[in-house]
Amino acid sequence: MTSIRITLASLVTTCSLLMAAPGFAQSGPAPYGAPINIEQAKKVMVAAEAEARKNNWQVVISIVDSGGHLVALQRLDAQTVSVDISIGKATTAASFRRPSKALEDSMAPGGSALRILGVRGATPLQGGVPIVVDGKIIGGIGVSGVMASQDEVVALAGAAALASK
Repeated sequence: MTSIRITLASLVTTCSLLMAAPGFAQSGPAPYGAPINIEQAKKVMVAAEAEARKNNWQVVISIVDSGGHLVALQRLDAQTVSVDISIGKATTAASFRRPSKALEDSMAPGGSALRILGVRGATPLQGGVPIVVDGKIIGGIGVSGVMASQDEVVALAGAAALASK
């Protein structure tokens, strides 16, 4: 029982640190909406794939619903490890309701934020973003295969395919 309390305490501390991040305290994360459907996921995938191909980036693109369940995956000749990494980034973005880079940034100075590494399923690597429609998170997109900042460019292009709708 004690270890559970420590784990919960660590999670609460980590979430508190994340909520203190710039931008979050002002507006908070978007609420969840209905989970992404296959038609929406296809639109996101087409836009993300187009961005990757435009730049000749060999990546894996993963789309998850708001519960972190895989809805679509496309591997553009990237290394196989990128499959798991892209799913992790997408799940992290949906689960934490913020880009995976926010977790990465919170860990950079070290200290208590490193506790996020103890949270099962957290992938604190840039390249995952929530998919938001009408102000509500319906899923997440994660990309892996090139530099993390380039992964995020592809993920943002995919998420933008629905953001304006």
